[in-house]
Amino acid sequence: MTTSRMRAEIGEQPEALRRTIEALLPRVPEIERLAAETRQVLFIARGSSDNAAVYGRYLIESHAGRLATLAAPSIATTYGRRLDLDGVLAVAISQSGKTEEIVETLAWAKDCGARTVAVTNGEGSPLAEAAEVPLVTLAGDELAVPATKTYTTQLAALAVLGLGLGIGQDPADLRRVPDEVEGLIRATEASPALGRIVEALAQVPGAVVSGRGIAFGTALELALKIKEACYLHAMGLSYADLLHGPIAVVDDQTPALLVAAEGSPTLSGTIALAERVRGAGAEAFGFGGGSGLAQASTAALPGPDLPEWVAPLGLIVPGQIMVENLARRLGIDPDVPRGLNKVTQTD
Repeated sequence: MTTSRMRAEIGEQPEALRRTIEALLPRVPEIERLAAETRQVLFIARGSSDNAAVYGRYLIESHAGRLATLAAPSIATTYGRRLDLDGVLAVAISQSGKTEEIVETLAWAKDCGARTVAVTNGEGSPLAEAAEVPLVTLAGDELAVPATKTYTTQLAALAVLGLGLGIGQDPADLRRVPDEVEGLIRATEASPALGRIVEALAQVPGAVVSGRGIAFGTALELALKIKEACYLHAMGLSYADLLHGPIAVVDDQTPALLVAAEGSPTLSGTIALAERVRGAGAEAFGFGGGSGLAQASTAALPGPDLPEWVAPLGLIVPGQIMVENLARRLGIDPDVPRGLNKVTQTD
């Protein structure tokens, strides 16, 4: 069967993660120095990088006890409003490091008093040059428009950032990630649930994608991938927000894709949501969450055997593989989605 550049880059993730983790872990002391001079974190990003920032926010708030928020770049670029960012660590995330809006917003944050970090795959890029501490990922060239290895290596960089900000976790957990992702790729492609989920999604106009807590960013990223590579409507929501009204859209033509990390405090709520979805006559497809979510779902793909704080580095991988398979099932080239470019400029 013909594969794609996207699938090849999914397969390159274990080695990209190994390189990135080993290169960035020695940078923790530099981050610790910035952490000593700041009290909260401001993430600046767009697209898949914004979804990575959601992971960073939940990681830092839940484990380091620091307030972390996502910036609205238009405050800097459109409104031109100065804010008091004294005591703020501004973390800009961009795969290429060339998105002018992100570079400009990081410069604005510095001018407003923030200390600065960049997470980018673009060594020597404008964003890397603009930051006090550039955390350059080593994903290698990514040719497919949908981000895969640049996204997961961004998550690895944010895990390192978290270590520097005092999340109190064991770096050995992070070093386990590449081997776990390698095994997860094999397990996903061998799972009979893969074809079952792809065929079900090929018959419907869209889906709801839901997770909560540290897995919420994964839900947003999976929804984005479904939209950009498969042209299906996909709504990414926390399961709390889903239950506040949008659950009404879930029916036999709108299945729910549910993501969760095994051992997470949000897992029981995700399982309850799967049971409610199926009880309403709709299909629920699980991603991760162990045997509990698998049993509650119509069909489920395996997740990583990792602690929750690093689980999203593997949790997105079954979704990436599913999306690549679904795009080809729909006759779409996942490498070059219509209307998109690798570097997107916004104002």
